[in-house]
Amino acid sequence: MINISIFGNMVKAVREMVNPGETLTLDQLIGQLSAEEVEKNRLLNIPSVSGCYNLISSTIASLPVKLYKKEGGKVTPIDNDPRLSLLNSNTGDTLDGFQFKQALVNDYLLYGEGYSYINRRVNTISSLHYIENVRVSVQNDNDPIFKHSTILVNGETYQLFEFLRLLRKSKNGAEGVGILTENYEALKVIFNTMRYEGLLVSSGGNKKGFIKSENRLSPEAVSELKKQWNDMYRNNNSNCVILNNGLQFQESANTSVEMQLNENKKTNAIEVCKMFNIPENILNGSCREEEYQTFIKLTILPILAQFETALNNTLLSNKESGVFYFKFDTKQLLKGDLLKRITAFGMAVKYGIMQIDEARKEEDLEPLGLDFIKLGLQDVLYDPVSTQIYTPNTNQTTEIHSTKGGEVENEDRNSSGSSNN
Repeated sequence: MINISIFGNMVKAVREMVNPGETLTLDQLIGQLSAEEVEKNRLLNIPSVSGCYNLISSTIASLPVKLYKKEGGKVTPIDNDPRLSLLNSNTGDTLDGFQFKQALVNDYLLYGEGYSYINRRVNTISSLHYIENVRVSVQNDNDPIFKHSTILVNGETYQLFEFLRLLRKSKNGAEGVGILTENYEALKVIFNTMRYEGLLVSSGGNKKGFIKSENRLSPEAVSELKKQWNDMYRNNNSNCVILNNGLQFQESANTSVEMQLNENKKTNAIEVCKMFNIPENILNGSCREEEYQTFIKLTILPILAQFETALNNTLLSNKESGVFYFKFDTKQLLKGDLLKRITAFGMAVKYGIMQIDEARKEEDLEPLGLDFIKLGLQDVLYDPVSTQIYTPNTNQTTEIHSTKGGEVENEDRNSSGSSNN
């Protein structure tokens, strides 16, 4: 019996493979769809592909999600909301918070669609359940303006608002386009190159070819030649093939040196990095600081923005929307560099952006009870509301308008005295 949801998901994956005018039987269509899905999963064996999507998903999964309340121009962090625990630690499912976010991002990158069922009880979200992409299919209506879609999971019908959806390049809010589909042909060439290299290694680097004979060989001679040939390509013994008089070996393939496989591997790795929008030196560990910042800004932050939008649209109630919002704590991206953290916190404390205990809290250190902001005696403070100037060094407060008036009055007196003289 065919699983309807899986079959529907496979149909959309290879819709472009079938010509519009071509009619296929159900068995033929299922055969093409199954082969396509299997081939896509095999593409994940390419080292640069697995390295790229694992790097992106693990980086995002390591960032905690925070909840903020914006009211009256003031932003207040909310620490005791149960939804934060679902997103960061215990999802209520078999996956923890890290695995949950990583699985969603992996599906987003590879297949264009990451789904999680939101288990609501009345107005409370009790758990989040990640669903494998292959188990989800989408049914769309034919209205291009007032679009409506429903989601099928194992044949059961659900509405869009019941799911947290992380979609890549979506045009209907229910489906997306993954990198495996977008770059299928290019990735298949890279995979075939990798397979050819494996074949060369398994055969000891021996070239493929065929035997030319001036005379017709007897069945016994053909059998003996095949046996010697198989022994040579097994690569487990030092075997050789004896060519009798009149037999010649004709090459039918180039060697790995002639095909420049090593150079092709480097080029292919660079092409894969382009697909995932990752600087090539990130994977080999030799990236500069500028390249790392580029990776964060151009690769990580756009996905975070889309993830945050999905969280705000699905996990907030109508009353909370516009007042509360979820946001990833990107400060964790700099946690690995102690010198940068100390420099940044020192500048923030110096210029009054943070208090000392606030900086210590970011480093998970015990507060010192120093609830104040540092000010230098050389600073002059101006209050734009009361138009007062306060000088800490002399402990004096001056009205700026009265100061101007005094200067004008003194100038008038001096000018009148000089004219009398």
